[in-house]
Amino acid sequence: MISRDDVRGWALALPEAEEQSHHGIPSFRVAGKIFCTIHLDHPRAMVKLDPEDQHNWTEGRPDAVEAVPGGWGRKGSTFVSLERADKDLMTTLLRLAWLRTAPKRLSGAVRP
Repeated sequence: MISRDDVRGWALALPEAEEQSHHGIPSFRVAGKIFCTIHLDHPRAMVKLDPEDQHNWTEGRPDAVEAVPGGWGRKGSTFVSLERADKDLMTTLLRLAWLRTAPKRLSGAVRP
């Protein structure tokens, strides 16, 4: 199991990432746009993936990754279980979410 503090540290290690509150929960942003949130009422995080990446990860790791129900999920919002994810999975998903959200000027700063 990974902790909320683990996710926080990995998210903030990405270039120009900042933490801000979003409706009372921690959110991580690049250039003012959210790429990850950490839920406080459930052991999970949300990452914003490209819909194709979301499909591939929900198919490949259905035990740990699922689309957010409804419209947000169709746009790539994806839940990650902190109880079932490991460091490699979470850091990969954070990088993908950051890459999707970051401005083009930062595109070479992180590898997928």
